[in-house]
Amino acid sequence: MRRSPRSFARTVSICSAAVLAAFWCAAPARAEALVEVESEHIDLSIPMPTFKADASWPKLPADTILGQVPGLSIDAEDTVWIIQRPNSLDKTEAGLAEEPPIVVACCKPAPHVLRFDGEGRLLSAWGGPELAPEIDGENQWPANVHGIYVDDDRTVWLAGNGDGDHVVLNFTAGGEFIRQIGRRGRTEGNASETSLGNPADINHSDGSVLVADGYINKRIAQFGDEDLAFVRAWGAYAARPGSETRDQPFDQSQATSTSDGGADPESKSFGDIVHCVTRGPDGLIYVCDRRNNRIQLFAEKDGDLEFVRDILIAPESGGTRTASDVAFSPDGKYVYVADMVNGRVWILLREDHRIVGSFGRNGRYPGQFIWLHSVDVDSKGNVYTTEVGTGRRVQRFVFTGMSEG
Repeated sequence: MRRSPRSFARTVSICSAAVLAAFWCAAPARAEALVEVESEHIDLSIPMPTFKADASWPKLPADTILGQVPGLSIDAEDTVWIIQRPNSLDKTEAGLAEEPPIVVACCKPAPHVLRFDGEGRLLSAWGGPELAPEIDGENQWPANVHGIYVDDDRTVWLAGNGDGDHVVLNFTAGGEFIRQIGRRGRTEGNASETSLGNPADINHSDGSVLVADGYINKRIAQFGDEDLAFVRAWGAYAARPGSETRDQPFDQSQATSTSDGGADPESKSFGDIVHCVTRGPDGLIYVCDRRNNRIQLFAEKDGDLEFVRDILIAPESGGTRTASDVAFSPDGKYVYVADMVNGRVWILLREDHRIVGSFGRNGRYPGQFIWLHSVDVDSKGNVYTTEVGTGRRVQRFVFTGMSEG
């Protein structure tokens, strides 16, 4: 993994670093540039939220470029956090980071973690191995970052799915290390109470930490809030996870492989990418079984875990498959599901999870998606998405009202 020695490890706050203040603080806010978005209203008996893409969002420094953007989280103050992969950029894209630079203008990679306000202005940025601890001489920063979650205390959780990335790290909002689950280079399978296997996503709420432990392992692992003590792990249908794990290391070509025989929405076990975990407004736990084109829904009752139902997302799809991430409208009425291979965000009615419609399509222009990866929603109902593969961006979709059909 190639890293620039000049950029990744430091913490930068807007208007606090003189070298950056001239650009970030002096640049006037630009007006929204709203673009029509392709959408489909399927169930006309239910009003559907509508959106336009904001082509002016976000506002990065003129010499800075994003790589793949695998994670997204919106905090309680409506600031938007993303995690991105500097290592996914090549020399022609990020020539300013070479020693000596091979280009005279743009670009250099952004740091791994970036925080924006609602207008798209960059508030802070940090990341890199110098912020993470070492254990037995092994730095704990992921080789390939994946998920990000910002909790109610505005601490930041991140994970990775690169070679040896069997760890979840927790930082302050400013990038100071707090604690971790697991450790790089150590994985012990689905039954382990102390190690992980290329975790994909994290949720810290309702008194526990949930980890979608899903690129090498195939499970959800739950840990205590204060001491991160192991609580339980489960597989599909709330059963004990099996012993099967993916061969290491994971590489991106495996995301499109058909070696698993294709999606099986009736499978008794999770597929080989358990991609997201989040709690809904009512405390139910949503899990993205991406390779099986489904979301599984679970409930915690009296200390036990129960399977609630399957939610199928374009179940006939192949390729990178569908159920990539889940978010909710501010009033909790609608569920938004990122569909990676079909390049759209599905809109479901949360009370019964019927499909109301969708927006987006595959493509490279504003309002379109390539390798759609993550989705989240702010308190105003605006939807944000990120893309990996050759997509490499974050997009903002401005809520414009309701379609009555």
